[in-house]
Amino acid sequence: MRASADLGKLVLRLTLGILTLLHGINKIMTGPGAIMGLVSKHSLPPSVAYLVYVGEVIAPVLLVIGLWTRAAALVIAINMIVAVSLAHSAQIAQLSQSGGWAIELQGFYLFTAIAIILLGAGRYSVGGDTGKLN
Repeated sequence: MRASADLGKLVLRLTLGILTLLHGINKIMTGPGAIMGLVSKHSLPPSVAYLVYVGEVIAPVLLVIGLWTRAAALVIAINMIVAVSLAHSAQIAQLSQSGGWAIELQGFYLFTAIAIILLGAGRYSVGGDTGKLN
């Protein structure tokens, strides 16, 4: 039973980490310009846009390797709350044309991050099952 639970934690970490990292890689390649526009539109300093690299590059890498997993998942959860607040707040109570939640992808990222915060990394991680913040 424990091995399957640890394997499940690994699958959650890899799924969230890799899928989030792909967004981060795109931001590395294209720059944070679009995010700067969003934060400026909401009267935040444009420099806040650079925090997207923490939430979409550094934290996902930590998740994938399983180091400081709970803290990394918390960063991703905060990143998603900010993203929904800045770009998708009007869609929170809406359904898509196909009947799903309009922000189901953002919800998936947020709630998967929360699950990882609650579950930890598991033993298939660099930090180990009992590692600090794992």
